[in-house]
Amino acid sequence: MALFKRIRDITAATVNDLLDKAEDPVKMVNQFLRDMEDDIRDAQTAVAKQIAVEKRFLEQRDEALDLVNKRQEQAVKALELGHEDLARKALLDKKEQQEKADQLSAEYEKAKALSENLKAKLDEMKTEYQKMKSKRELLVARADAAKVQKQVNDALGSFSSDSAARGFSRMEERVNQMEAQAQASEELRRGKPSLDDELKQLGDRDVEDELAALKAKLAQKADA
Repeated sequence: MALFKRIRDITAATVNDLLDKAEDPVKMVNQFLRDMEDDIRDAQTAVAKQIAVEKRFLEQRDEALDLVNKRQEQAVKALELGHEDLARKALLDKKEQQEKADQLSAEYEKAKALSENLKAKLDEMKTEYQKMKSKRELLVARADAAKVQKQVNDALGSFSSDSAARGFSRMEERVNQMEAQAQASEELRRGKPSLDDELKQLGDRDVEDELAALKAKLAQKADA
């Protein structure tokens, strides 16, 4: 049948070429699997029809053989009753039915062989379909891995270690500058005395003056 030949040719000869030429292998395999599913359904219908033909030949053969046996019994009975002409007619029809049965038997054997051949090819198609499904899963995994790898490579391609180092260096300089400004501000704050500090210093100076005066008096008293 042309259907089986077409499927056999596609699965055996062109699938790899189709995948090599496909821009998106996953989509190509998905479409290929859908086509195979349609073809398998068509093949199953064809096989079912052929099996029906085979069974019909078998039924017709069996009917002819049953009639052969029936005519044989009728011929015997006609002779027993003295009806030789009727027995002759029965035997003549028996011969015709036997020839018909032989012909139907030959057609049945041919139909049976064809059915077996078509069923074997259908099984082959189903096996090929399962292989393609497994190949599709592997292909999808490989395609996903390739996409991820490309994304990583693109990200790494846009990343420059030199520019990153320069950026961090600039940020470090900025932080150093901020720390220096903070330290200078602290020193300026400490260098300018508050009002309390100034008044405290004045108080301490009076004590020192008084202490010096007492020392002078004691020195004069000792001289006297």
